[in-house]
Amino acid sequence: MSPVPASGIIGTGGNKGSGGTGRERFLADAAARGLDVQLVERLAAHSLQEAAAILGISPADIVKSLVVKHKDGSFLFALIPGDRQISWPKLRSLVGVNKLSLPAADVALEATGYERGTITPLGSTTAWPVYADRTIAGKRISMGAGQHGYSAFVDADALVSALGAVLADISEPN
Repeated sequence: MSPVPASGIIGTGGNKGSGGTGRERFLADAAARGLDVQLVERLAAHSLQEAAAILGISPADIVKSLVVKHKDGSFLFALIPGDRQISWPKLRSLVGVNKLSLPAADVALEATGYERGTITPLGSTTAWPVYADRTIAGKRISMGAGQHGYSAFVDADALVSALGAVLADISEPN
């Protein structure tokens, strides 16, 4: 795993949206928010456990950025630690709705400009509301960086603050 400098990155596409590759959009948004991120290039992983092993961290320290669809057609991001899953009743209660769902991959791509496995609120083509599970507080986490083959490390508290995210109990153990 080798760090990638935050400037001068040139890459190939694969993600929708203006402003270059998903990785470039991710880095530009992080910089605009004053958020310090460390981008690392990594081997492809076929599971969360494999990704954690490649990065030398525990699955709990990888945060999944999940796109969640409201029945009204809008979306939100749910940031969930890798060793946990969304608690649908908790998230619905917090958002104040009775129906939420995970959209199909093509719908998530259209909503964010990111393919599954690369999704992050940073650099999303639409700035959807963000809800982060409270168990990430106080940690340095890894998350998607907008492009396959890359992960980002960031202070979770700084991320929550930079995104204006709601930090709440929205998950349960796998």
